[in-house]
Amino acid sequence: MRFTGAFTALVTPFENGRIDEERYRELIEWQIQEGINGLVPCGTTGESATLSHEEHETVLRICIEQVRGRVPVIAGTGSNNTREALRLASFAKHAGADAILLITPYYNKPTQEGLFAHFKTITDEVALPTIAYNVPSRTGVNILPATIARMYKELPNIVGIKEATGDLWQVSEMLELCGNGFILLSGDDFTLLPSLAVGGKGVISVTSNIAPRRYADLCSAYFAGDTARAMQLHYDLAPLCRACFLETNPAPVKAALALLGKIGPELRLPLVPLLPENHDKLKKILASSGYPVS
Repeated sequence: MRFTGAFTALVTPFENGRIDEERYRELIEWQIQEGINGLVPCGTTGESATLSHEEHETVLRICIEQVRGRVPVIAGTGSNNTREALRLASFAKHAGADAILLITPYYNKPTQEGLFAHFKTITDEVALPTIAYNVPSRTGVNILPATIARMYKELPNIVGIKEATGDLWQVSEMLELCGNGFILLSGDDFTLLPSLAVGGKGVISVTSNIAPRRYADLCSAYFAGDTARAMQLHYDLAPLCRACFLETNPAPVKAALALLGKIGPELRLPLVPLLPENHDKLKKILASSGYPVS
């Protein structure tokens, strides 16, 4: 499997507090039909923090079953508890995931040595390509470029990182230290194109939940050398990017998918629906971007 291009950080649809399996399968199928390069269940956008262990496994299983090997599935299996992350990673491997995505432990605030030990413990036990997930705004801890370079060189199953700082200096330094074989996927929709320009391999995107074809096309255009087309798509997508972060992710993108009739708008507390004024802004941006909303 190739871990390049546009990967959607899938939402998890709910109905009356339960996973809406039918809509989830439909969403996955639509993503594949639209040409997405890969899918990531149970990340931040999938509300993994409020899924029970059983629900987490169910969401992974449904995604892997529905995809049927047509695109790579990178399973979110991270936790701030190393043993829990190891258990989820083991489940993902046995369920047939192509790779795992491991967020840095949140709340604990481990040192750089603690981060290395956490990833080593999991990757020593679970032989799957592993992508670290660095999002300090959520976790309170930042994987430094020197640490990810050490992980990449010393831990054979570490193949890359979802880098969600939006810090292009850090992105560049990581690629400088790790070299061309390292898979850096932007975890920040706004900096996808600049990340590609310095050697990134793609994106794990929130906004591609509603615009999978355009994100896949942006990456394809850039890799084909059509930087003018990639830049046009970058600016065309900018309003949608802004709309998807009007409030805390995934509230806006779930509201957008509901407006498009793809899923229901249900979130899990402590996340709540958009404020009315932001919902109105979202509708206007979708309409101006060519989406049929009522």
